[in-house]
Amino acid sequence: MRIATADAADLLTRVMRKLGHAEADLPAIVDHLIDCELRGLGYGGLARAVAITERIARTGLPGEPIAVTHETPVSAKIEGHDHIGYIVGQRATAIAIDKARTYGLAAVGLVNTYYTGMLSYYAEQMAAHDLVSMIASNAGPWVAPHGAAEGRFGTNPICFGFPAEPHPIIWDIGTSTIMHAEVQLARRLGQPLPEGRAIGPDGRPTTDPSAALKGAFTAWGGHKGSGLGLMVQLLGVLAGSDGITDNMGGFGMVIVAMKADLFGDGEATKRRMADYAEAVRGAKPLDPSRPVRMPFDRSFQVREAARAAGGFEVNAEILAKLRAFLG
Repeated sequence: MRIATADAADLLTRVMRKLGHAEADLPAIVDHLIDCELRGLGYGGLARAVAITERIARTGLPGEPIAVTHETPVSAKIEGHDHIGYIVGQRATAIAIDKARTYGLAAVGLVNTYYTGMLSYYAEQMAAHDLVSMIASNAGPWVAPHGAAEGRFGTNPICFGFPAEPHPIIWDIGTSTIMHAEVQLARRLGQPLPEGRAIGPDGRPTTDPSAALKGAFTAWGGHKGSGLGLMVQLLGVLAGSDGITDNMGGFGMVIVAMKADLFGDGEATKRRMADYAEAVRGAKPLDPSRPVRMPFDRSFQVREAARAAGGFEVNAEILAKLRAFLG
């Protein structure tokens, strides 16, 4: 069913407020979830809000505040104390932006969080400040390394962002063939997974999302994607996480940001980036009806269309669960 963006944001605000999140933190959570929906990634939007209510029902909200536990002029470590990743990630992004704009580059690690969301959400903010970024976030042992039948790393997204016109160039991918939120949503709606995405606890391929959550997801790109996922897991370890984190907590994330003028004329650098992007888009397509795109083109276009339309489609069952939570 269709919901107006403003109504969805109001619903999410009331849900997060009832969960006990501080008023000052509500915009960071709600805007992130809405941005997922506007980009057509519904599994990370209102459906994720349902998962958040279930997670907090099990654990409650943490009593300790987010804290910077180590800092240099160009780096910081943030202890999340089990606060949700949208808040911790936003805090880390703000620190990375401030340090990189002041000193040219910055590295920020954060640890002990969960649900860090779309890394491109943070990269887009940094690109708006003329910052190039690299972000990596590890997670629970849901994904099997290449050749294995059980999980040893998370869906482990990695993201690169570059300032450019008419919009940033952002590549944000998970290193698994399916995201954890997609599997959760499929289980919730009683839908099968696509073939080849998961392994059951018996070590056999499965399309059953419940079996997948007890077993493991497959790595994207065979041994290459598996290796990339392992590197992201280790970057989380660099930030302070365990190698094998809790199933839904203790995640680690690293943000590296640098000014576009770090190696010379920033405006000239951005022009060359934009020119290169246009050269890629101008490549002769294999299918004339499908022009070549740069990373983030689709997300930007879909979001602009959704904003113009003033709303988006959402599963009626998901909407009903959120409304029922409010009573």
